[in-house]
Amino acid sequence: MKVAPLTKAAIGLTAAGAAYVLVQKRRHALSAAASTGAETHGFANPGYEAVREAFAENFTRRREIGAAFCVYHKGEKVVDLWGGVRNKATGEPWERDTKALVYSATKGLAAMTLAVAHSRGWLSYDERVSTYWPEFAQKGKERITVRQLLAHQAGLFALDVPLDKSLVADLDRLAVVLARQRPAWKPGTRQGYHAVTLGFYESELLRRIDPKHRSLGQFFQEEIATPLRLDFYIRLPESIPDSKLAPLVDPSLFEMLFGFPFRMAPAVWNPRSKIRRALLGSELAHDKQCIYPRNLEIPAGGGVGTARALAHAYSVFATGGKELGLRPDTLQELTAPAVPAKHGFYDECMKGEAQFSLGFMRPGRGFSFGSPSSFGHLGAGGSCGFADPDAQVGYGYIPNRKSVAIAGDPRDMALRHALYSATPIAQSQQKR
Repeated sequence: MKVAPLTKAAIGLTAAGAAYVLVQKRRHALSAAASTGAETHGFANPGYEAVREAFAENFTRRREIGAAFCVYHKGEKVVDLWGGVRNKATGEPWERDTKALVYSATKGLAAMTLAVAHSRGWLSYDERVSTYWPEFAQKGKERITVRQLLAHQAGLFALDVPLDKSLVADLDRLAVVLARQRPAWKPGTRQGYHAVTLGFYESELLRRIDPKHRSLGQFFQEEIATPLRLDFYIRLPESIPDSKLAPLVDPSLFEMLFGFPFRMAPAVWNPRSKIRRALLGSELAHDKQCIYPRNLEIPAGGGVGTARALAHAYSVFATGGKELGLRPDTLQELTAPAVPAKHGFYDECMKGEAQFSLGFMRPGRGFSFGSPSSFGHLGAGGSCGFADPDAQVGYGYIPNRKSVAIAGDPRDMALRHALYSATPIAQSQQKR
């Protein structure tokens, strides 16, 4: 059957219709961009264009709401991006100095304090914890070394006493509770993620070896954050207004039901499981009245700050640590291969393999990042920071939409893939 040719009028109507459709599609795209906060700000140096594209694609393809991303290379800030919505309820934008809770990404910064202490000769990683903290030597903990404690191999992933703000704020009383805890298994034989308790043990250990007896949050602020001018706090002060903080957005019910790894999912929904017990107290990092609590230290999961601060801190560790007086032997300890427990790197809490060393997470089958010498930590919800000494990279990413990804958030993975494909990074690795 022949099709009659279109008249000029019909052609005009068709063109107008097509134009109308294009306009509507553009309006829809702009509306979608606005609803997801797709407007981004900042810079990416020449050679890092793909990184900026990946950051923007996180909003359009990976449901990003608000986020910040920063990279240092050879001590120079080469990528500094932020965008989207800071507060989903109000629509307020994510700004340059917006800060957010990073959950367990805090552990990497907490580990930095003990690395500084190591460089000052205050502790040895292979010494027993009880050498510095005599009261610790009870109920089967007498032989636990600092290295074992920091690698989640002490069996102290949960406490028999409920954690509340009054206990966490009273460091002397908390120290008594920590010292009285009995390990869940013979220390050194198994690994179990100390999701919340690790930071409290680190803080008390630091109080014992620091001549000024400062808490971990105080030490971090005075000895790391202040000299490096980091906009990051392990003890958030009253001076930080709520308008500078990004409330986190919880995962959907669908994500909660189906997003966790197959082996871990049953444990997540079992209130008596090891991982649920290990997470008791994590809710203290939030405050219904002011987003995040002030003047309260949760060193394993309560850090609040910017991606820029994460990247800068890790950059110092990736480039020799002169600004903090780090000794070469300390950096050698941090980059050395992780030492497994007797039964390997299988984690009894997370139901999968993960490598930890000296308070940091290390690249492995459970989670791969950077080069083999890299060390850092990811946080529940998606935050990630790490140092890559081989590539001389300091990396920091912080979102406000929480995911349930355990082995790597797709948004973070897209950024890392784009970064390590960038010409300056690829060239520096080829020269090594």
